[in-house]
Amino acid sequence: MGATLRDEIHQTPPFQSLEEEAALNLYRTTHLLAEAGEFFYRQHGLTPTQYNVLRILRGAGDTGLGRNDIRERLLGRMPDVTRLLDKMEEAGLVRRERSAADRRSVPTVLTARGRDLVNALDEPVAALQQRQFGHLTRGQLHTLIETLTQVRAQLAQK
Repeated sequence: MGATLRDEIHQTPPFQSLEEEAALNLYRTTHLLAEAGEFFYRQHGLTPTQYNVLRILRGAGDTGLGRNDIRERLLGRMPDVTRLLDKMEEAGLVRRERSAADRRSVPTVLTARGRDLVNALDEPVAALQQRQFGHLTRGQLHTLIETLTQVRAQLAQK
């Protein structure tokens, strides 16, 4: 087991509560995971959000998704999805096509380049996640997932 958060941040007094310690541990861990993700995806010419969009669109198949559907499925809040998709379209990763059946509908689909990129990243992403979480047992992973799900559910009620 590694250093405690108190050791990492050189905090002498104990935390005010277990809830505070849990929240700060989660914040610190999230920050470290985000930094590693930023570095990893930057090496592949992407941001984590762009990669998330590529995965979402791959899952949507050939019909693609509208901007609002993409926004709802993103892991993090993204106020300007249009600009994100503009940049991805300029990079040749996605294509937006006005629907012939409903001119108001403009689904976004992966280009061949976008599909090739997201497919090529499957193994490197799995290896990254293995480095980050592979030291945990299956039981610990299930407990972590269940715990985080409960925290998100509580936050969604507010």
